[in-house]
Amino acid sequence: MGLIKAAASAIGSTLHDQWKEYIRCDDLGQDILMKRVSTPNGVISKDSAIQVAPGQIAVVFQNGQILDATAEEGIFTFDESTTPSFFAGQFGAVFKEMWGRFTYNGGTFKEQAVFYINAKEIMDNKFGTPAPIPFQDWSHPIPNQMTGTMSPLRVEVKCFGKYTFKISDPAIFMSRIAGTAEEYRKDELCEQMRSEVIGAFQNVLNELGTSEHKVPVLELPSSTDEIKKVMDEKVFDQPIRDRGLSLVGFVVESVTLDEESNKKIDNYELSSNQFMQQGTLTGAYANAVQDAANNEAGAVNGFLGVGMMNMASGGMMGGAVNTAMSGQGVKSAQAYDPYANQAAQQLNQAQAVAAGAATGAKFCPNCGTPANGANFCSNCGTKLN
Repeated sequence: MGLIKAAASAIGSTLHDQWKEYIRCDDLGQDILMKRVSTPNGVISKDSAIQVAPGQIAVVFQNGQILDATAEEGIFTFDESTTPSFFAGQFGAVFKEMWGRFTYNGGTFKEQAVFYINAKEIMDNKFGTPAPIPFQDWSHPIPNQMTGTMSPLRVEVKCFGKYTFKISDPAIFMSRIAGTAEEYRKDELCEQMRSEVIGAFQNVLNELGTSEHKVPVLELPSSTDEIKKVMDEKVFDQPIRDRGLSLVGFVVESVTLDEESNKKIDNYELSSNQFMQQGTLTGAYANAVQDAANNEAGAVNGFLGVGMMNMASGGMMGGAVNTAMSGQGVKSAQAYDPYANQAAQQLNQAQAVAAGAATGAKFCPNCGTPANGANFCSNCGTKLN
């Protein structure tokens, strides 16, 4: 028993009467995944016509077994005397396997019918993460001072988007999902599928947050190709494939950070700006201190200028240098500028020279130790006269 594609001439109205029954199915649209069509008496007679429209798969059943199937559009004549022809197009191998093994767990379906399966890409299926998902954001790296390495900032995101899917294996879809229902609609499947899509997407996010990919959290909506590639390579959508379905398109439309993650990023960027600002100003401050210290004739005037610089910066540079001069804050100051500690030492020396110039007392110009009438510094040995 099989299907024979009708000749083009047979489609005309002249020969139309040769067919005992004419079985067809209206367009299945985007909501119907499978629909059963039969004759009034439930028997498909020899020489009946079966029409297959674009985007449809026709599967002929009798007594719980497949007689024939096709995914090729056109009009076919049903002939009980022929073997299955499997005008299957892209599903040829699948249909042959269906014919060899397909039964409904030993059950019997006593009427003949054609099951039309929707072969189109099913569009506009929305998904959204019900709770924030952890993501390792490498666009905001955190330095580890102990190991000298960088670690990603951990944030929590909510993602919303759409996906498309299609029936990739009609045999598995019918045996595990649709069965021999009169009609099987997308609504019966999408809630479960949405949960599995979110699960697959969470696995993709974990992969994209590794050091191999380092996708910035706010660039996820523009990483559609990479998301789909990772999902396919890692087969994160295996539960969906096991139902004879496949994800075709996957788009992230928006990414929203939770309140705590927003605070983390705001604090990160604020700290980064302060770091860069203080690093630049401290470097200039250190150079000014060094110039003042080297200017023996104008030490007092030089440090008056340094003091004005500190006042202009709101005391920030003096605070940075004071931090550098304290034993507890040396490493912290050096983190902002490698010259901060050197600037602090030069400040001590220059302040001593400036104080001596103002009061008439003598101090070592190298380390600032009081001269006390000696010809050489008692601390560093520098000649004082």
